[in-house]
Order: sequence, then structure tokens, then C-alpha cells
Amino acid sequence: MNVLVTGGAGYIGSHTAKALARSGYRPVVIDDLSTGHAHNVKWGPLIRARLSDTEAVRRVLQEYKIEAVIHFAGSALVGESATQPLAYFENNVGGTLSLLQAMLDTGVKPIVFSSTCATYGMPVQVPIPESHIQKPINPYGDSKLAVERVLEWMGAAGQIRWVALRYFNAAGADTEGELGEEHEHETHLIPLAIGAALKDREPLKIFGTDYPTPDGTAIRDYIHVTDLASAHLCSLQYLDRGGESVALNLGTGNGASVMEVVAMVQLVGGRAVPTIMAPRRAGDPPILVASPDRARRLLQWESTNSKLKTIVEAAWRWHNRGESQLDVHMSASKVSS
Repeated sequence: MNVLVTGGAGYIGSHTAKALARSGYRPVVIDDLSTGHAHNVKWGPLIRARLSDTEAVRRVLQEYKIEAVIHFAGSALVGESATQPLAYFENNVGGTLSLLQAMLDTGVKPIVFSSTCATYGMPVQVPIPESHIQKPINPYGDSKLAVERVLEWMGAAGQIRWVALRYFNAAGADTEGELGEEHEHETHLIPLAIGAALKDREPLKIFGTDYPTPDGTAIRDYIHVTDLASAHLCSLQYLDRGGESVALNLGTGNGASVMEVVAMVQLVGGRAVPTIMAPRRAGDPPILVASPDRARRLLQWESTNSKLKTIVEAAWRWHNRGESQLDVHMSASKVSS
């Protein structure tokens, strides 16, 4: 099966392309490389184009005989979305509408959509089930919810078949060291903590130490990026088996606080993480933890790599790969001498 992977040069998209290729699919990546990296595309062709160019997308679907789509492409920074709401709706909603039109024109029906737990807003129930009220508190979450609504209506009209995957906190790196997080403007806790430990970044800012949690810092549900990639593959297979269109949480059902993550980075790396305490950020919930039972049941999927230590170890190896290579060369020199 030829699968179009939009945003396949990015963090989660590239891991998913690798998982697809390992399972016998052919990932065809379309990416404008505004935030992705061409060197992440190793398992199939790369077409550099914007999703807003409907004709270009239509041409790719036809020329590569695409049979299904996994849709990652979009803007994903919560804080940035608050200052650039129009750009977020234009990219996340407008780009998706263009993609869906091209799919409609070429008769491609299955689509797996990269959604987010940000569609829920401030949780009133934890762990958060898929039935939780969706009331986003930022343009990023609202733009993703708008796409989910379009998918629902198109699915009801028999035009597409879809799975929307609501991620919690993607983290970690490829276990074989081929891929990792390479964000120009990093906002994720684990790479920021590792960067602070390696002195590659400023001291880590901890936003809020007075939450109603055991150590006062916010709790999040971290899921390994390879487990996310596996869930996309399982979603394709679910649709191929005739599964009904559905929205699913992707998480572990367990949370870790900011301070627990910092402690794990220090344990794994053997280095202190310099920190600066800062006030809470507006709109940050105290706890975000998924109820992932529905995804496990319907997709026959498990998050097998998402223990916090496993995530941090993989991320540390990726971000510290230059020094690790030096250690390897030094060890080899000692053996040869």
C-alpha cells in the first residue's frame, strides 16, 4: 500500500514513515520543510509542496497511486497560536481542507489525522476519556477540533473513513538512533531539560510550583514517539479491517510531574539540570493524563516503550549522540592500544 504522509519530515511523521516501511508499506512524504528536515525522509520519496496547493496534492495522490493518508502537517505551538490565531487556522484548517478536497477528487478515503488532547481544554475529569467535553482554550486546540468536525461530517456523508488520534505528550527518540527531536524553537520539557544538563541551552524554566499535585509541579502523560508511530500503523490496519471512524486518545494512563522528569534526566544523564522557578503559564492545567483504553481495545495497540526511564534514555542518546560517538572512539582506541 502506498501511504501519503503529510508532514513526514517532522518529528512524529518521520518516525511513522519508518514504522510504515518496516511493515511493508511505502510512505510517500509531502512536506514544505518549514519545520521538518529533508534528512528525516529515508524510507520513500519526498515531495516538497504546501498542502494549500490542492492541485499539487491531487497530482501526488494520482502519480503515486496513494491508497491512504496519514496527516501530520500543521502548526503545533500552543503559545504561538495565541499570538498568531489566523495563521494557525489558515495552516491547520485551510491546509487540511485542501488535502481533503484532493482526496475527494481522487477517491482516496482512509485518513489518520494527528489531533491533540488540547481539544479538551481544562479537564474536568482525569484520566480524560474521549467522551470528555471538548472546549479548547487556545487557537491550536480549536483548529484541531475544527478539523475533527470536518472529518465527522465528511465521514457521515460517506466521503472518507477516518481515525483522529488525540496525542498527549509525545517524547523520546528512535530506539535505533536514526531520528529524534529537532525543533528550531524547542518547547518540549524533556529536550529542554537535557539541553540544560548538557549546557546546550539556558537553565530549565519550571513554570509553576504551586499546583495541587504531590510536588507542586504540573503532571503530564508522556508517550514514546515510537509508540505513537505504532498507533498510526494500527489505525491504518483498523480502517483496512472495516473499522468505523473514531477519535482515540494516545497516552499511557500514567502521569509524571515536571520535577519527576527533571530527576529522571539527572539520573539517566548523570548530570545536574540547572533550573529556574517561574510563575504558572496561563491556561496550563495541573494534570493531563489520558484514558487510553479505547485505543488499546479498538486498535489492538499497546504503548510498550513509554516508561519514563525508557523515554528519557532514548532522548538522552539522541541529544548527546556527538559525545556518545566520542566515547565509542575513545573506547576503541583503548582496546587497540
